[in-house]
Amino acid sequence: MGAKDMDRWLGDGGMPIIDVMGGAFTEYGVDGEDLGWVAGTFTPTDLACNPHGVTQAGIHSLLLDACMNFAINAAMSGRERTRGTLEMKTETMRPAMKGDAYVLRGEVVRMAKQVAFGEASMRDAQGTLVSRATGTFLLYRPDPDPSSAAS
Repeated sequence: MGAKDMDRWLGDGGMPIIDVMGGAFTEYGVDGEDLGWVAGTFTPTDLACNPHGVTQAGIHSLLLDACMNFAINAAMSGRERTRGTLEMKTETMRPAMKGDAYVLRGEVVRMAKQVAFGEASMRDAQGTLVSRATGTFLLYRPDPDPSSAAS
């Protein structure tokens, strides 16, 4: 399986809400045949936070879901892609505060024919785990062109 060129999706990942909340994807790659990964940053903006400057749990989910999707898509080839998130669990262990810098990481755990499994994390500047997520994603894999099959 060849890795996809995802350079055009660096930054907001093609989703302006990620930028508005303070997130950005900065690099990606593939380890082995299909274990894609993505790294990014998050500096919570006013829109991501409650009046006390604490990032809402739904924003953690938004960013971690996008990380897992990006990592999976980076490992797929051609027109293959994720179709949707089937299931996701997010845990927030510590508050993410407005204006503080955080590191995002998403990884493919396992790639199967119709689904992929991912995990993602958010860590503070000291590397302490702030939130994490796991998810299952439905994949789109177009049928191969029958004319390209050997006779």
